[in-house]
Amino acid sequence: MKKNIFYALLATLAITCVEQPEKKPMHTLFVGTYTDGDSEGIYKFTFDTNTGELMNKKLAAVLPNPSFIKIAEDKKNLYAVHETADFDSLGGGVSAFKLKNGQLELLNSMGTEGKHPCHVALSGYGFLATSNYSGGNVSVFALNQDGSLQSNPQMIDHKVLDTTKTSHAHMAKFVGNDLFVADLGLDAVKRYSSINNLFVPGDQVSLDMVEGAGPRHFTFSKDGKLLYVINELNSTITVLKQKSNGFYKEIETVSTLDPSFEGKSYCADIHLSPNGKFLYGSNRGENTIVIFAVHPESGKLSLVGRESVRGDWPRNFTIDPSGNFLLVANQRSNNITIYKRNPEQGTLEFLKEEKLSSPVCLEFLE
Repeated sequence: MKKNIFYALLATLAITCVEQPEKKPMHTLFVGTYTDGDSEGIYKFTFDTNTGELMNKKLAAVLPNPSFIKIAEDKKNLYAVHETADFDSLGGGVSAFKLKNGQLELLNSMGTEGKHPCHVALSGYGFLATSNYSGGNVSVFALNQDGSLQSNPQMIDHKVLDTTKTSHAHMAKFVGNDLFVADLGLDAVKRYSSINNLFVPGDQVSLDMVEGAGPRHFTFSKDGKLLYVINELNSTITVLKQKSNGFYKEIETVSTLDPSFEGKSYCADIHLSPNGKFLYGSNRGENTIVIFAVHPESGKLSLVGRESVRGDWPRNFTIDPSGNFLLVANQRSNNITIYKRNPEQGTLEFLKEEKLSSPVCLEFLE
């Protein structure tokens, strides 16, 4: 009898062990917001990759309009813009934080010398760039050893580049020795090269989009051979391929909208999947995430489909560190929507939402 009980317990234990699902890691998510409503600054959540749930909401830093945030590759610092016109007499600001045990400690803040900074980029070798939308310029700061901002940034002025258009610098990205800047008002991505720690116009000065396209954000393939630019004003994605001389040339432009959509819509954000097989873009107005498959050789795009964001005005979105979830920040509906992502097909399945006032930027710590 005792032997039977013993074997029964062993069998139960074995079944329990088999049925016990593997626990997946938790991740820290920081969220930048607009603070003209109920939001107070940067918020912090725990993201559960077992359930796709956002938990443990906390106010991480009180800041005016931290509409774009960026974490350093070594995870020691977080940077946030103040998308305002009155940080000082010249425009908005940017703050540097130390990241310690997932908490934010302010190091310092500086004026960007341009109004409404809306994006911040890091070089990985000691520089930070803010794109000042209303200022029509880019501020390039040198960073101290602890990640704090040095004073007297290099100013790259786009207002002088075209007398017939109004510059609106919207995003910058360091790629090797170069700095690429999307300027929505100039319908171009400008390219700069670093010479003696100053960024000057490169050999390919400008990657021009069609008139009225309004390039907003962009992303590169892992090998840097392909560049995908999402155009806010005409709701398109332009694909450019690098030639043997290092210059980029357009190979196609595709619409992000359903042909049956008749309202006004403005593109916002763009991201490749971790394996580079799929490209995602957000449509504010149509209120969708559009999904494209990327051709493995040409880099050209073919439509997979689109998914409703279950909200209004999807400004920014991100793919979680596991690659299995996609999260969308819906500015006007005050919610973050969470989707299960199929890594093989690229498709999205809505899971749940988390309420937050005016979320506009999502950045995972891990």
